[in-house]
Amino acid sequence: MNQLSKLCICILCSFVFTTEGIKAQQQLMPLDGSSLTDRWLIQNDTAKTFRILPYKPVYVLGINYTNDINKLPQSDNPLNTVTTPTEFNKAELTFQLSFKTRMVRLFKNKKQKVDLWVAYTQLSKWQFYNGLISRPFRETNYEPEALMVLPMSYKFLGLDGVYLGIGFNHQSNGRSNPYSRSWNRVMFQAGWETEHWSFVLNPWIRIQEEAIEDNNPDIENYVGQAEFLTAFSQNNHNISLALRHSLKGGDESRGSLRLDYAIRLLDYLHLHAQIFHGYGENLIDYNHKQTTFGLGFSLIRWR
Repeated sequence: MNQLSKLCICILCSFVFTTEGIKAQQQLMPLDGSSLTDRWLIQNDTAKTFRILPYKPVYVLGINYTNDINKLPQSDNPLNTVTTPTEFNKAELTFQLSFKTRMVRLFKNKKQKVDLWVAYTQLSKWQFYNGLISRPFRETNYEPEALMVLPMSYKFLGLDGVYLGIGFNHQSNGRSNPYSRSWNRVMFQAGWETEHWSFVLNPWIRIQEEAIEDNNPDIENYVGQAEFLTAFSQNNHNISLALRHSLKGGDESRGSLRLDYAIRLLDYLHLHAQIFHGYGENLIDYNHKQTTFGLGFSLIRWR
């Protein structure tokens, strides 16, 4: 079977998986591009706790191509430096799952409330087209987090302030050395929106580890110390841009950008295209610079 045939089969399977998943999820979460106000239940005081809601996009990229596959992952920790390369293909299948739920209302009076949310995101990189090494999962990142959200109501440069948040984020790939990668962060969030635009500023502080236990000692110098996300949604179109940066100058001025475009095909199903450039496309590639392009299907958009 040639590569084109495999790609067609993979995209078809992705389509079936995605459309079947819609039926199971429609009763659990609103899958259209709702506003930040709706996503965080800012004005909804009657919504029940533990309801599954959208967080980050859910997608399957049937083809995800990189200009420079990382065959020899490196780290400043010698225990996490790979010495034998693996013959990975530049093309792989990528999918992401993500959801959140409001666990409890921590505080409420006539003027203010604070909600505790928990969320989970999983990103997987699958060497589906690489039969020579039995099509392994090259990398899977697991990202649970907890976030306290404080609704806000104010104007800033013509934007509506929606919320402020602070929480804890853990991200790891669940692997043993030398492939193990993980870090913990204190996360901050601030969100603004208009009728068609949303903006989220997400800086973080890394929780430092002992040197011998640190799989990726300099990860914040590559993945960055803050992310800015903006999304535009109108009719059947959604465009989002995510920018991350180390907030440093000179040789340590690094980061990434990710551009996503989704167009509605049928009900909640979207054709999804993604371009990434920079460092930290996933954890094992945290200090590996590359450009990737992906095409597939998505269910949940940023907005």
